[in-house]
Amino acid sequence: MWYIIFIAIILCILMALKTLFFPARFSYKQVSFENFVFLGCTYAVIMIGFGLLFLMLEMQGLEVMAETHVTGREDWKEQLSTSIYLSAITLFSVGYGDVVPVGIGRLLVIIEALLGYTIPAAFVVRSFIDYDPTIEKRK
Repeated sequence: MWYIIFIAIILCILMALKTLFFPARFSYKQVSFENFVFLGCTYAVIMIGFGLLFLMLEMQGLEVMAETHVTGREDWKEQLSTSIYLSAITLFSVGYGDVVPVGIGRLLVIIEALLGYTIPAAFVVRSFIDYDPTIEKRK
C-alpha cells in the first residue's frame, strides 16, 4: 500500500508539471487571473507532493531530514508540518538551515529546487508562445 501511495504522489507531481510544460492552451490573455491561479495550483501540488514524499520516507524509517532544534521523535503531525515546511522553503528559496536534508532527501531537494527555478521560466515562455494577439482583436 505504501508503494501505491508513493507512486500516486509522484504521478500527481508529474501531471502538474505536464500541464505546465505541455498545456492544451492557456487563457488568451498573457496576464490573467486564470493563469495566476494555475501557477499557484501547480506550486501547491508540487510543494505538498514533495512534502508528502519526505513524510512517507521518514515514516518508513529512512532519515530524509534533520532538524537542528529537535531532541526527540515527533508525532506524525509535527513531521508533516516539518516536511511541508522543508518542501516550501526548498521550492521557493534556498532554505534557512533549520531543517536540513540528509540521505536520499538531498536528491529530492535538488530535484525540487530545480523545479522551483524552472517553473516560472516555463510559465512565462508558455504564456508568450500560446499568446495569439488576433484573438484579443476579435473580442
